[in-house]
Amino acid sequence: MKVYETDVTDEQWALLEPLLPAAKHGGRHRTVKLRLILNTIFYLNKTGCQWRMLPKDHAKSTTTNGYFNAWKRDGTWQSIMDTLRRRVRVEAGREPEPQKAAIDSQTVKGSECGGPRGYDGGKKVNGRKRHIIVDTLGLLLVVLVTSANADDGTTAPDVLKLLTEEHQRRLDEVRGDGKYNNRTLDRYVAVGEVRYRVTVVKRPEGVKGYIHLQYRWVVERTNAWFGKYRRNSKDYERTTESSEAMLKVTMIHLMLRRLKPDTTKKTSEFRYPRKPKKTAPIPA
Repeated sequence: MKVYETDVTDEQWALLEPLLPAAKHGGRHRTVKLRLILNTIFYLNKTGCQWRMLPKDHAKSTTTNGYFNAWKRDGTWQSIMDTLRRRVRVEAGREPEPQKAAIDSQTVKGSECGGPRGYDGGKKVNGRKRHIIVDTLGLLLVVLVTSANADDGTTAPDVLKLLTEEHQRRLDEVRGDGKYNNRTLDRYVAVGEVRYRVTVVKRPEGVKGYIHLQYRWVVERTNAWFGKYRRNSKDYERTTESSEAMLKVTMIHLMLRRLKPDTTKKTSEFRYPRKPKKTAPIPA
């Protein structure tokens, strides 16, 4: 069988296999290999091809799509992502759950697939908006996809509600930009019985050009990571739930490669000279 760049290695599969749901009792015996299903989903997500245009040596598109949707509905993608994120954090010398987080949104163009769409007047884009919360390593905690005309501050409570009790076990602060200076969000934090606060991190007055904002740049980098997977270049999904699941698949693939790098592949050395960066002070 042909090996593709996106295929999981034996070490990566050893991490994933215990996290997948067991076959249901009764009915016909499962004959498809789940490793092949995952390799097919990772290939589609990375290359951005259509379901019906998958290579013939991958799993059937109908079978793969069925597993993708089933794991989307039962929370498997979120469960795998949470487990791998905790492991990445522990191996980096961090606690399994974060103390600080960052929230942001990204507007992307829609496609002809249909489903909820809207026009973002600020970005001049017709499509959907991805609302994400990440930890200090830039690893995804939760994601909510809406039409592009949804206001960031007004939608933020719906995004924050996706944080589980485990996510909030140590969380004491969520940082965002000026879009989250919103009364609806303030009321939610005040009466929502949450243990964290939402802090708006603004650019210092009089500063021009790029400036490094503490705890804010990581979420921008996460959006850039998503963009390296071609399926995320636009929103090609019919439902917002599928859009959210594809972003979780992206994060799972990234974390697998961080936990168990493929030692057979050569990585290019970073040769650009590092320039000193202007850093904004951490807000009190």
